[in-house]
Amino acid sequence: MRIAISGKGGVGKTTLAAGLARLFAENGRRVIAIDADPDANLATALGADRQLAESCTPLAEMDDLIEERTGARPGSGGVFRLNPDVSDVVDRCGIDVDGVTVLRMGTVERGGSGCMCSEGTFLKAFMSHLLLERDEVAILDMEAGIEHLGRGTAESVDTFVVVVEPAGRSLRTAEAVARLAADIGVRDVVAVANRIRDAEDVVYVRRALGDIPLLGMLPESEAVRRADCDSGSPRDRDPAFDEALRDVAAALELRANSPSEED
Repeated sequence: MRIAISGKGGVGKTTLAAGLARLFAENGRRVIAIDADPDANLATALGADRQLAESCTPLAEMDDLIEERTGARPGSGGVFRLNPDVSDVVDRCGIDVDGVTVLRMGTVERGGSGCMCSEGTFLKAFMSHLLLERDEVAILDMEAGIEHLGRGTAESVDTFVVVVEPAGRSLRTAEAVARLAADIGVRDVVAVANRIRDAEDVVYVRRALGDIPLLGMLPESEAVRRADCDSGSPRDRDPAFDEALRDVAAALELRANSPSEED
């Protein structure tokens, strides 16, 4: 499975990504979790201590490796290889957190570099390798957009999950992200609602999502909120939350294994 998770900041994308990654790993799956959000905290949400989390260097900042593979030092300009070898990046750069391999993407921040630069090319090549050539479960914790997905890789995402909460701004963001994802070839865009308190929230979210399928609902949980404040894993903090998370995981498995209408 290849699962991309996005949504407005603060709605619980990382909580869902970490919970799913640990759940799949506990069920014997090999899992690669990619932190593609500039506000990176996926490793700590998986249970890594601060020292381990900080040892996970963003790929975009690995200047020596990027130069080795592309032939050009980041920021230097000039000619570089468009198809760098990234086949060993997961093993070389990932950290293990309770059976989940975690990598951070990072961002290309050098002024004037644009997207045609050695580090941008390296990140795109890695994403293509991850989604097209590997067979682990891949979970992408993304910012509120689709910056790390291109048309060549979007079609390989099994399900694009937009996390929402019962609030207008997050639901409007969901509509925009869903349109962008569909425009570049993601074939299955769904929503997961977080912080659901009662039946009224359910009705509100379903109505506001319109044509976006609601895959599952995670309840409001004080225990999970405290775990987030403590930079800890949300797993095993709240039985009701864990049960809802298992339901989401089962629904994702079902969608990934179901033949599409095109097939």
